[in-house]
Amino acid sequence: MQSKERVFHAVLFEALALAILIPASALITGKGTSDLAIVGVGLSLFTVVWNYYYNIGFDRVFGADRKKRTLKQRICHTAGFEGGLIIITVPTIAWFLSISLMEAVLLEAGFLVFFFFYATGFNWLYDRFQPFKQWSKKAGA
Repeated sequence: MQSKERVFHAVLFEALALAILIPASALITGKGTSDLAIVGVGLSLFTVVWNYYYNIGFDRVFGADRKKRTLKQRICHTAGFEGGLIIITVPTIAWFLSISLMEAVLLEAGFLVFFFFYATGFNWLYDRFQPFKQWSKKAGA
């Protein structure tokens, strides 16, 4: 993917996820959609920043040649990324939504399950229909 397409992909991925998660979370938690929208957008922005810095650090420690990474390194990479994310997001969610840490953990677990299936489906559909090419043709880019 080119840089413009990566940005398009990321923005579309996050926007659709928020459009699904905010109303669903409001129904499940009984919290207002405006509070959940603030949490969702904030977590999305934090995740993007965390992703950037975490991957830079990981590359410095384990080398930038990602083709040579072992399965063990890839599992550690994912566990470290998700673990770091959870350490920050769970207390933040609990504080902002005025819920217990256990309720925040359960909400986060629901998000993780959602994103596993959502990311798989989204990327399959994205690759199949290639919306950036369709959009860029119409936009004259």
